Amino acid sequence: MAVVTTRSTPIGHWLAQNKARRSDVILATKIAGNGLPWIRNGADITGDAILASVDASLERLQTDYIDLYQLHWPNRTSPHFSKHWPGEISFTDVDTQQHSAQMLEILQALDSCVKSGKIRYCGLSDDTTWGINEYIRLSELHDLPRIVSIQNEFNLLHTKDWPYLIENCVHAEIAYLPWSPLAGGVLSGKYLNGARPNGSRWSKSQRNGLFRDNATVNEAVKNYVEIAQKYDLRPAQLALSWCQQVDGVTSTIIGATSVAQLKEDITAFEYSLSDSVLDDISSVIRQYPVPF
Repeated sequence: MAVVTTRSTPIGHWLAQNKARRSDVILATKIAGNGLPWIRNGADITGDAILASVDASLERLQTDYIDLYQLHWPNRTSPHFSKHWPGEISFTDVDTQQHSAQMLEILQALDSCVKSGKIRYCGLSDDTTWGINEYIRLSELHDLPRIVSIQNEFNLLHTKDWPYLIENCVHAEIAYLPWSPLAGGVLSGKYLNGARPNGSRWSKSQRNGLFRDNATVNEAVKNYVEIAQKYDLRPAQLALSWCQQVDGVTSTIIGATSVAQLKEDITAFEYSLSDSVLDDISSVIRQYPVPF
């Protein structure tokens, strides 16, 4: 069964042309959080925004229901996109009660969508252990839909969710879905030593800048490429296979710009990394635990 995430209309065209296969697809999409001026003028996620966005997504996707509807980062600033370092953001100036009230309003809107059959399950993205647990607490207290998943960045260069957030997910029965398992493509090795292949992501302007681009990342990737070559693997396959085998990871979100890349990525999940491969990888992680 395929897991598809989308913000574009081609999936909608495919679903409209293959209605009999709709049940073969787990369709996931999101509502974006605040800060993007071209989406709701950068406003917070609210109950009204949920209701309007779900209807708009159903229209674009040309389907009657969404399997997994996700909140793409919380209204408060979360420690993602290289904001996990001490001093980058402040937790103590966050109004806990205000954000809890917003979360309750969001859950109530999601409940309306679930009861009307527009969505089946609800998930988070770029959130934290507190976010997970507060949503669970509110859903249990008010008999509202329970969050079933979270997708955060997780890869060989960015393991900050291990162990605490992933442990939380395991025991709270929250599916952990790593996004960017190739760290924006850098773990493929294609950006080594300043390379910028035409048409690649790093050859274009990035909203958050190239925050993964630094000398430490370059050295770490060199080590991972050498490990991949040692065991006759492609660097991307090494990174994806490692990510998938981490205890607590439910399913890994991949992206590809060609059929060849897609086939290479899918093949990665057929590998079972040996203890010697994992030991070699572990030695690099210890040397470069969070290089960006």
